[in-house]
Amino acid sequence: MIGTQSRRGFLAGVAGAAVGAHATAGEFLSWLGEPGGSAEDAARNEDYWSEIARAFTVDRSVINLNNGGVSPSPRWVQEAMKRHLDYANTMPPARVLWSVQKPQLEGVRDRLAGVFGVDAEELAITRNASEGLEILQFGLPLGAGDEVLCASFDYPRMMETFRQRERRDGIRLVEVEMPVPAEDDDEVVRRYADAITPRTRMILVSHVVFVNGQIMPAARIAALGREREISVLVDGAHALAHMDFTIGDLDCDFYATSLHKWLFAPHGTGLLYIRRERIPEVWSLMASAKTQDGDIRKFEEIGTHPYANSLAIAEALTFYEGIGAARKAARLRFLKTLWADPLVESDRVVLRTSMDPRFSCGIATFEIDGLESGELVGYLWREHRILTTSVAYGGVTGVRVSPSVYTTPGEIDRFVGVVEGVIRDGLT
Repeated sequence: MIGTQSRRGFLAGVAGAAVGAHATAGEFLSWLGEPGGSAEDAARNEDYWSEIARAFTVDRSVINLNNGGVSPSPRWVQEAMKRHLDYANTMPPARVLWSVQKPQLEGVRDRLAGVFGVDAEELAITRNASEGLEILQFGLPLGAGDEVLCASFDYPRMMETFRQRERRDGIRLVEVEMPVPAEDDDEVVRRYADAITPRTRMILVSHVVFVNGQIMPAARIAALGREREISVLVDGAHALAHMDFTIGDLDCDFYATSLHKWLFAPHGTGLLYIRRERIPEVWSLMASAKTQDGDIRKFEEIGTHPYANSLAIAEALTFYEGIGAARKAARLRFLKTLWADPLVESDRVVLRTSMDPRFSCGIATFEIDGLESGELVGYLWREHRILTTSVAYGGVTGVRVSPSVYTTPGEIDRFVGVVEGVIRDGLT
């Protein structure tokens, strides 16, 4: 009879062989099968997740708890990108890029639209969330004296984009203070509503706040904007493929995200959604023909670039659909509780993130009283090769932790043990 540890070792060997044997993510997931039970049951099925983890080629001598920055891609996504890139170099690139691979992009656009609940003619494939948001921030009309609302913890690059428009065009950026963590959606919406004036033309809202993983009521703020005839830009960099939702669920006009975070697509891939009737009013960042005014593809006019990254998104989508949005979100929340629950037992630990599943998913931020968070982050990496990130922005300070589906409970245990040692003995 095989014991639990032996069985896991056996399964690890089988899974490792399976990862190498299957040519696509779809084949692997078909071999793997369903974990059974509810999403919450599946979240605790370590045999299932140990096999999912082997789809990644990560170096296990380090522990990456900063997947909110950028995530590694599964093996098949990497291989698909290399295959497309190799093909572009075996034939005349001018032929492959524009006659073969650019038309193939339409299949990826259709897949993205189907998975995330919108029309393909409303999706542009970009390089990251920043590019998508800046298309909107620079492309929508704003004039001197017009006001833009944002929260004090919105992403710095997006804030700087509006500040550049302040200097260039004379607009006014208005920062709305928010509670941290926020556990009352009514209060959050009220604070935006109270900040609106007759000069307000635009609202920027983070669907998931980058500093602490706070889930914001993006759908309600989008509805508020429509009611007041104000454009609402939703920054979804940390939300899409992280939580169980679709863009269509939000009923918003504008949404931008990165796909190299939680979808596990190649680095340098993103998505921009614009409701069809609003596409003509948004100028493209790089010049596009007048005939393209109503075409979402005008936002993809960036000159010669590889299509390999974008085409490999299709393999990432297969992997995402195979795991399932609900199971993935449940697993990320479970991993969060594995480290947060034991740490908050110390009266020196302050959690900057709500543990209520309505207000956070896989990202959370904590602080140790009396210890500078940047020093802890440096110590974790320098002495233990555990990667986290420190935040000190928008009224939030602490260590941000973001595991992923390949993170093991053993790695979480090691992280917790090191931090508990720091709480007890200091940085030694």
